[in-house]
Amino acid sequence: MDADYFSSVFGSAPDATGVAPGRIEFIGNHTDYNGGLVMGASVNLGVRVDIARNNEGVFKLHSKDASESVVEKIDSISRKDGKQSWANYALGVIDQFNKADMKINSGLNIAVTSDLPAGAGMSSSAAFELATACAVAKLFNYNLDRKELAKIGRRAENEFVGLPCGLLDQGVSAFGDVNHLVKIDCFTETFNTVPMPSGVQFWIFNTQKKHALLDSLYSTRFNECKFAFETLKTVLPDIQCLAQVHPDDIVKYGSLMSADIFARALHVTEENDRVRSVANSLACNDISEVGRLLSASHQSSRRLFMNSCEELDFLVERLNNMEGVYGARLTGGGFGGAVMAMTNETFGSTSGSEKLVVRYENRFRNKPTIIQVKLGPGARAL
Repeated sequence: MDADYFSSVFGSAPDATGVAPGRIEFIGNHTDYNGGLVMGASVNLGVRVDIARNNEGVFKLHSKDASESVVEKIDSISRKDGKQSWANYALGVIDQFNKADMKINSGLNIAVTSDLPAGAGMSSSAAFELATACAVAKLFNYNLDRKELAKIGRRAENEFVGLPCGLLDQGVSAFGDVNHLVKIDCFTETFNTVPMPSGVQFWIFNTQKKHALLDSLYSTRFNECKFAFETLKTVLPDIQCLAQVHPDDIVKYGSLMSADIFARALHVTEENDRVRSVANSLACNDISEVGRLLSASHQSSRRLFMNSCEELDFLVERLNNMEGVYGARLTGGGFGGAVMAMTNETFGSTSGSEKLVVRYENRFRNKPTIIQVKLGPGARAL
């Protein structure tokens, strides 16, 4: 993140700055928008948003990683397409402040920098939203707690960007803490932090296969889960979300659904149980069992939810057979992106990961990137 980028673009210092981390989806794949449990962790990489007022009646947005800047009148905010679509995350947040009667009544100069790898399943989009929200709240003296910031970010993504995500990404970015996981009950919208045992490391293997969720099957999976819930509601009238259904009931009423819808529903309900089991295993310091559950989560994503891909499966299978790896799984929405590996402290000192990179490159003619991440603090204004 570049603290000097704003002044290089606008020729002055910013009035407010927000920073927000990317996140690892630790376990709970596609459970969030189904009212389930999920666990994630904020990382020591993220997005920085610097802002200042201007007297021109426009929002001027510049990103160090974007090829086009954006200028938008403050009284006619609209969704951008093509090379300007990156600005939708910030514009969507501003739109949500206005809708919540926290008016943004002046023009803004906005500069964005990041050290997060885009498209790697670490939710640079949510980090961008939360960093923008923190900076705007500070500039206009709006006193918002972490939950309110997370919900502004989620609404921006749902209503303005157009992705029907749950609270995982924004919630973890908002509530993250050093050496802790964030556990979210997405039905009650409650957040807790869970300490990670010492000696555990996290590695991200980016497949370099970009996952553009809006152009992928993410929305299709969302609608499949919605249909499963509506179908099950006819025979289980007391349920309020798909994640509340027991896996045995998915099997019992499976004949009411197509094979694909059945598989999506079974994944969500079994994954919800895995999140509970991971929380219990962490409380007992049983890291080996946590690793087994992480690997089981990936297999369910691959077989039932079908949001993995050949590149992700290749990395997960080989990582799970490597010395020092407790467990590995896709992290994030899937359909490309990255694999997370939870390892012991000796993993990075061996040559195994370098050999895996060579094998991957020989297979897919593309070189994955490897990042060791640490669990860092959540979104905040500087």
